[in-house]
Amino acid sequence: GVMERLGLGPEVLLRENPRLIYARLTGFGQTGQYAKSAGHDINYLALSGVLSKLGRKNENPYAPVNLLADFAGGGVMCALGIVIALFERARSGRGQVIDASMVEGVAYLSSFLWKSQNLGLWNQPRGENLLDSGAPFYEIYRTSDGKFMAVGALEPAFYNQLIKGLGLNVDELPAQMSFSDWPEMKKKFSSIFAQKTQAEWCSIFDSTDACVTPVLSFDDVASHQHNKERSSFIKNDQGEMSPRPAPVLSRTPAVPSCKRDPFIGEHTEEILLEYGFTRQEIAKLYSDKAIEFKNLKANL
Repeated sequence: GVMERLGLGPEVLLRENPRLIYARLTGFGQTGQYAKSAGHDINYLALSGVLSKLGRKNENPYAPVNLLADFAGGGVMCALGIVIALFERARSGRGQVIDASMVEGVAYLSSFLWKSQNLGLWNQPRGENLLDSGAPFYEIYRTSDGKFMAVGALEPAFYNQLIKGLGLNVDELPAQMSFSDWPEMKKKFSSIFAQKTQAEWCSIFDSTDACVTPVLSFDDVASHQHNKERSSFIKNDQGEMSPRPAPVLSRTPAVPSCKRDPFIGEHTEEILLEYGFTRQEIAKLYSDKAIEFKNLKANL
């Protein structure tokens, strides 16, 4: 209702421009009991059902920073909605309103969890299933130097390579999918991984299909050979690293800027002048606290 109070709701603007695509990105959506309530990523995850699936056995559910609901269920799904509306407008010539709810966005992202419930993948309590830290071959293990290795050896062929790399004999172990043996196998794997450094395990598992990779820190990720070969991370003119824009397009790839991120308000005056505002109007907006400047002394 905020935009309506400002006289800038979709009904008003779509009368002015029927081709307009108006995206409304909120936590709980435009309608419903919680529509006007405050919330954050953890709340949207909770209401979507996804949070109940995240966490280890006998521990509270945990929210993985604010990536899932805010950025994936919210930002990415809203952007997808805009792309869909643009595609449809090319046919109809008409715009429309996008109601992008983070609750519904992250719930839809979790469709796999819903659709696979009857496949035996999620019929155990949280933390005891195939992909939620229940399986010893889909887990994270600490190395002797305090770092970690990620193991995702789901398929039998990959599992066999994992076992070989660990120096074990698959014929002397329980069957891979023997659920009752998983806790003991996790202890065994954990003990073995703790005997070597991360670099030593990389030398064993790199170039294999065991699905074992190092858990890289932000400090290490850009220098990893694979990421270096793909230029997956870029450095700005201040020496700060960040991910390169993705996905990579073949014909019109993104050209990332190597300039530092702007400060809040750094280009406010410049942009408003470009759009035809007078300096007097800009000064009034600032005095009304509608805009912010990095350095008010600039030209006003």
